[in-house]
Amino acid sequence: MSSPQPRPNVFEIPPYVAGKPPTVRPGMTSYKLSSNENPYPPLPGVIEAVRAGVEAMNRYPDMGATALYAALGERFGVPVEHLSVATGSVGLIYQLVQAFCDPGDEVVFAWRSFEAYPIAITAAAATSVRVPVLPDGRHDLDAMAAAVTDRTKVVLVCTPNNPTGPAVTQTELDAFLARIPSHVLVVVDEAYVEFVRMDDAVDALATYRSHENVVVTRTFSKAYGLAGFRVGYAVGPAPIAGALRAVSLPFGVSTVGQAAAIASLEREPELLERVDALVAERTRVVEGVRAAGWELPDAQGNFVWFALGERTAEFAAAADELGIVVRPFAGEGARVSIGETEANDRLLRLAADFPH
Repeated sequence: MSSPQPRPNVFEIPPYVAGKPPTVRPGMTSYKLSSNENPYPPLPGVIEAVRAGVEAMNRYPDMGATALYAALGERFGVPVEHLSVATGSVGLIYQLVQAFCDPGDEVVFAWRSFEAYPIAITAAAATSVRVPVLPDGRHDLDAMAAAVTDRTKVVLVCTPNNPTGPAVTQTELDAFLARIPSHVLVVVDEAYVEFVRMDDAVDALATYRSHENVVVTRTFSKAYGLAGFRVGYAVGPAPIAGALRAVSLPFGVSTVGQAAAIASLEREPELLERVDALVAERTRVVEGVRAAGWELPDAQGNFVWFALGERTAEFAAAADELGIVVRPFAGEGARVSIGETEANDRLLRLAADFPH
């Protein structure tokens, strides 16, 4: 007797492995450094806006996210028709692949990169084309351009790259875009853009304004500290943004999420002071880890990458013993978020003591 069967590609979707919570250890404060979360709580004004939103929880959210679109348009100087919001930047990636790929179409991206890319691509019955990152963790943009075929519909550029850390330069991105056919959509995924401190940094908004095939995705989860509310936004030409809105989940972004995002934009100077503090901690961690003899890729996000190969699980276990949980990628390496000062101190202790 037969039973309903999902599409074959559903069985091929790789699972998303979230950063696990810290192990509870008596007498020791444990820290979660496995999910690239902002360790600071929301600012008081944001909490007040959320409380007001909670009072209307018996009502559906504004499906058009009217106030949020207006705030984003004013903040970034773009028409609201060029915006689309979703449940985090990961929601936007799902929508982009769904909107632009037929089954079997190819999506080119660096690897290792954001874990959700192959999940979203496989869920849409599209085909992943993974291009290995360079030994220093950077995108191999030449190889990615060479990997584009007549079946390619989307190219994903994760900058800074999660989990390895380096960011693409504007010069590199311009040269790359010059090699990509105009009908191929190029997604500049900037989930960590607020943490970038480098020469020739990408100006993604200027880039989208000069290209009809470029869309920028960003999130309130990282720098803005709203990971629990799932709010992301895309900026792109009106036809692309419109396609994203067309396939979006109705009422996807909650009332409290919209309220928190708007309040966070209003208090951005204060929030970015916290980002500066995290960047300073990142610099301290990178310098300390390198002083202990490690080779680290350039870190432009709120995390650092240890290329450990087969010793990854051992490193993660040693971190756990110190009361910090990291994000291991089996056989490849471990990503460690920049967290509280004490958590970062423990990471430096681990880097000094772990054989390498």
